[in-house]
Amino acid sequence: MILEHKGIEIFYSDHGRGTAIILLHGFLENSTMWNTVLPVLTKKNRVICIDLLGHGKTNCLGYIHSMKLMAEAVEAVLKHVKLRKYYMIGHSMGGYVALSFAERNPNKLKGLCLMNSTYKADDNARKALRSRANKMVQTNFENMVKMSFSNLFSESSKTLYKLKFKAALNEALKTPVQGYIACQEGMRIRSNKFKILLSLGCKKLIIIGEKDPVIDKENLLIETKGTTIKTVIFSEGHMSHIENEAEFLHSIMHFIE
Repeated sequence: MILEHKGIEIFYSDHGRGTAIILLHGFLENSTMWNTVLPVLTKKNRVICIDLLGHGKTNCLGYIHSMKLMAEAVEAVLKHVKLRKYYMIGHSMGGYVALSFAERNPNKLKGLCLMNSTYKADDNARKALRSRANKMVQTNFENMVKMSFSNLFSESSKTLYKLKFKAALNEALKTPVQGYIACQEGMRIRSNKFKILLSLGCKKLIIIGEKDPVIDKENLLIETKGTTIKTVIFSEGHMSHIENEAEFLHSIMHFIE
């Protein structure tokens, strides 16, 4: 389905009936990343999947896709489908967008799940890495996307989930250069949202991959210990919906009970 927003088209899908769950994909992904888990989630729930700015079938909106700008697009869709309260699950960058959404709409959430994601801002090394990537991608897009995406999977996962890895990479390569650059810049300038997450009155869950190369799991576990933020650790890496699909579904079904 298509929604006009600020002169561009936002794509979203709407499946099932029941408790509403909003799924937000990560960087170099789109709403198709949820296809394998949708049949289970939609049995008793209404699931909305949204293509974020510059990804999937959603257009770019300028040259910096800040988390706030992307959250506004999510808000527009949820207002359009007339949902009042819901669970929100964000994978990686989708988690950053979910936190920005939560900051603006704390009372609309029944629960917020950061999946292979974090409330932390980029450190200086990661900021520099994003800036370098944005320069390189302008002349070497395909190789940069392949390298960025490949780093998210462990070598064993690339072999074990070969077909799913290839399918996900093919979707990643459909991302426009402008979308790549705008989202990298948006992630680079995002702020720490720990206080926002802590202040939310809804259920809060962080899904952590033991082998995730992107997330600083030790610090997350230390900072969230003894708080209202629950954590669960899976055995593999950054792509829990592929590498730990059964455990992911079990955790989510329990989360939305």
